[in-house]
Amino acid sequence: MLPIVDIQDDLARAVRRTRRIILTAPTGSGKSTQVPQMLLDLGALGTGKAVVLQPRRLATRLLAKRVAEERGVTLGDEVGYQIRFESVCGPKTRIHFETEGILLRQMLSDPTLADVSAIIFDEFHERHVYGDVTLARAVQLQQTARPDLLLVVMSATLDARLLQPYLEPCVHLHSEGRTHPVTIEHLARPLHPDRDTPWDAAAEAYERAARNGHTSGDTLIFMPGAYEIQRTLEALRHTPAAKGALLLPLHGELPPTEQDAAVARYAQKKIVVATNVAETSLTIDGIRLVIDAGLARVARFDPWRGINTLHIEHISRASADQRAGRAGRTAPGHAIRLWTENEHAGRAAHDLPEIKRVDPSEMILTLKALGVTDMESFPWLEPPEARAMEQALTLLRDLGALDASGAPTPLGQRMLSFPLHPRYARMLLAAGERGAVRAIALIAAIAQGRPILVRNAGKEAAERRRELLGGGDSDLLVLMRAWNYARQNNFDLNRCRRLGIHAAAARQVGPLRDYFLRIAANQNLPLETSPPDDADIAKCVLTGFSDQVARRLDRGTLRCELVHKRRGELARESVADEAALLVANEIHEIGRGDGEINVLLTQATAIQEEWLRELYPEDFSERSAVSWDADAKRVVARREIVFRDLVLESQLRGTPPAEEAARLLAAKVLAGECALKGWNRAVDQWMARVNGLARAWPDWQLPVYDESTRELLIQQICLGAASCKEIKDRPVLPTVKALLSSAQQALVEKHMPERVTLSNGRSVKVQYADAAEPFVAARIQELFGVEKLPTLAQGRVPLVIQILAPSQRPVQITKDLAGFWRDHYPRVKQELRRKYPKHKWE
Repeated sequence: MLPIVDIQDDLARAVRRTRRIILTAPTGSGKSTQVPQMLLDLGALGTGKAVVLQPRRLATRLLAKRVAEERGVTLGDEVGYQIRFESVCGPKTRIHFETEGILLRQMLSDPTLADVSAIIFDEFHERHVYGDVTLARAVQLQQTARPDLLLVVMSATLDARLLQPYLEPCVHLHSEGRTHPVTIEHLARPLHPDRDTPWDAAAEAYERAARNGHTSGDTLIFMPGAYEIQRTLEALRHTPAAKGALLLPLHGELPPTEQDAAVARYAQKKIVVATNVAETSLTIDGIRLVIDAGLARVARFDPWRGINTLHIEHISRASADQRAGRAGRTAPGHAIRLWTENEHAGRAAHDLPEIKRVDPSEMILTLKALGVTDMESFPWLEPPEARAMEQALTLLRDLGALDASGAPTPLGQRMLSFPLHPRYARMLLAAGERGAVRAIALIAAIAQGRPILVRNAGKEAAERRRELLGGGDSDLLVLMRAWNYARQNNFDLNRCRRLGIHAAAARQVGPLRDYFLRIAANQNLPLETSPPDDADIAKCVLTGFSDQVARRLDRGTLRCELVHKRRGELARESVADEAALLVANEIHEIGRGDGEINVLLTQATAIQEEWLRELYPEDFSERSAVSWDADAKRVVARREIVFRDLVLESQLRGTPPAEEAARLLAAKVLAGECALKGWNRAVDQWMARVNGLARAWPDWQLPVYDESTRELLIQQICLGAASCKEIKDRPVLPTVKALLSSAQQALVEKHMPERVTLSNGRSVKVQYADAAEPFVAARIQELFGVEKLPTLAQGRVPLVIQILAPSQRPVQITKDLAGFWRDHYPRVKQELRRKYPKHKWE
């Protein structure tokens, strides 16, 4: 009996009390297969069905198959499943396993989920974006049209502190399970990134485990993907300790029969090499040894490509514990981690929720179609990053999926029928209209994986590449030819290397292209029987990446200006280096040693302005603009043709408006690019005098010269001019003073004067500065007989004096002249008399 059965009575009581349940139970306790059956057998589903949401397709199918076997029914009858492009269920299905994104899309046609009595969110701790969003939408539905809807959130390791307040009122059930101890072994030294491979390390670990008596049962080895799984199986075939064991792969791309074989029971020992699909939902009986590479392919937004991609990354400590626990399901076990204890301590405690690391555009489009108008007020468990949300909304508008008000367009509604990133949904729709579906499916597949062409392959490889792959004006066409060359040569390593082609990366493109073609076929897009025109391919690419249109700034360089006010440089090896207009599929930000960032445009395709007008007529505008001609150092008026915010054409037109010219000239003066000779020390002194008096006597309500006032004054001085030459000799002080009335100017002259008279009758100049107190300077001999300094602003502003030696260097700075004569002068006089014996010393 599975451990989860112990909570059946608690579950029955909870269902009677509430419509929201959190259930935590260890891996292997049976919650994924038993809880849906409990709800059905308890009568908790009424006449409806339970939808069990799974993060992965493989687990969805295998769990449905297991439950159907346990209930003795045909798969697709009482128990069924649905994944992308495959549905094995019918009108009698009561337990319906499906992947997380399916249910949210079903809400588009059935907003109230009329035939669904319960939604079970399995393995919720993985925090996939569609799991989070579907839960939020289900909570909304439960609060409005479906208060009877039962929600059960299940996981082996769940942070109930986050989830419980979100789901209140709810009941939290916990099953302890019955697990066995698992000993953990780490490597003594880290794997070398260049010399050591995870598959060889796994084979060596199995050999070592056999010597230490840990291979009496079956073994589960975790690898990040199908390629690494295949290499691990090859390494095990040459490992003596693995001789006689069944070697079985397990990942989502395998045919169902091979997936079933991996979880089946055998009389002989088996070694299953799997992705993280075996980490949680699936229990493979008999596992006593786990070998963990500590890696997984993680979905993450790639800002270079503008899409979500899969990166191989280190797993968290929580995931490592989940994997190790698989060895203790039926008996004490052993786990070998292919990393050191120090490396383990440095790993993240938990995985970052997917909603925080992927592009939310596909999810946002789905929510918009469901009627969610305000993304900020949507009841997120954890919201996407604000910047990611803003970028996604901008992209969806650029793709034509949303209108100006943020509502889905008919095109956006159609894009939702494609289970793809919106960029490629848009491209495939365009390809269907232009007879280029096969070509675009190949381009999309190439874009998803590792680069298939080496950037710096060497001169010889580059020459052979040009000779065999041709040129043209699109890097994407070169990539397509490179893949076809690799395929025609059966991905031969040596032949590919001669052209700088990554054979392994190219080999992985084919299955993905076929996947995209299946999507196209499911959406009734016609597949072309003859190659499309290059122009049609380019137009399809443009529909998916119109936000990455770029204009060459200068035919002599590779510098470009892009839509959304960005700048970058076209890669030197691009075949589109002669294009005036282009679209870049990838934008790389590359840090430099000096801290600056270079923006590099790659996978570029030349385009024409008439294509933009054909595809996006509403995004074109003509406008009058004022700009700065840096060479002539003058403001010029231009007539511009603009695509969105990217200027495509610009022509000089007449004289710029006076006020706009003045504003721009003033900005150049403030930036130090234009000179105003009349803005001298006298101007600065006047402004400091006024500001000082305004601080001393705020009741007098004098104007203040701050940064904004300074800018306005410069604009006033520049009014009527258009160039640096016209303004450089214009008078400044009269305009600056004119900010004050004649009466206010008189107050300044009286209370903050240019000169003051000392008590010995000498007149000295006052120096003013905004950041310091006003001061005077005089040689000691000029101060004989002066005991007290005058003050300014009716005594509210003290004067500071710099007492100078005969050399004009300060010997003392003070406000207390009497104190200087009394306390410091005797010593100063003694020192200076030796240096300057001819001067008078009192």
